[in-house]
Amino acid sequence: MKLNLNADVGESFGAWTMGNDAALMPIVNSASIACGFHAGDPKIMRATVRAALAGGASLGAHPSYPDLAGFGRRPMAMAPVDLEAAILYQLGALAGIARAEGGVLTHVKPHGALNNQACEDAALADCVVRATRAFDRDLILVAPACSELAAAGLRAGLLVALEIFADRRYTPQGTLVPRREPGAVIHNPVHCINHVRRMLDAGGLVATDGTLRKSAIHTICVHGDNAEAVDTARALRAALEADGHALDPLPDVV
Repeated sequence: MKLNLNADVGESFGAWTMGNDAALMPIVNSASIACGFHAGDPKIMRATVRAALAGGASLGAHPSYPDLAGFGRRPMAMAPVDLEAAILYQLGALAGIARAEGGVLTHVKPHGALNNQACEDAALADCVVRATRAFDRDLILVAPACSELAAAGLRAGLLVALEIFADRRYTPQGTLVPRREPGAVIHNPVHCINHVRRMLDAGGLVATDGTLRKSAIHTICVHGDNAEAVDTARALRAALEADGHALDPLPDVV
């Protein structure tokens, strides 16, 4: 089975460092890069694009609500016209840097609260999809499995990569357990591997209570801002390859 391993990266800002992108990049197949609205700045975006290209990872934009202070994790209510413009702005910025470095954007993956809200709000999901299609209808939309965002992308004719999270627990409704709740984030690499294997074997999302929501799975995310991200990504890649899965960049999987 072909799979993709992706990470959210480029989430430092100025003199402040988040994650270990240099160590993570050679392990993953695709990089979802912050575009300046929740993290990242022009210099960091450029360095992250260069590191991804050097490591052989495909490039993706990781747009957010305009929320640097909250790391893009605070829910917002934006007018559709404003949100579409904000997403287009971020895609354009990263695409320009990618082009200057000899690369090209191949996917879009919303960040944080924008992603979480779009998973449950069909109108918001349509807004994200409209901005993505307006920028480049050939972009792959990375969307959580069993989400309104995935459904919106498919309705609009986008290529959709259905995603599961190696380091996050799921509710019976198929959404992520809120970070504020104990056990929502999985830190132990072995537990992450077991979590992913359980979902791959079951063919869909498996919630904390055992509820199964059937879905195809194309890509697996490791959050780059977790302290254990490098160890988790390395161990997960080794485990998936040992299980016989071929790991490839997103354009070769979807």
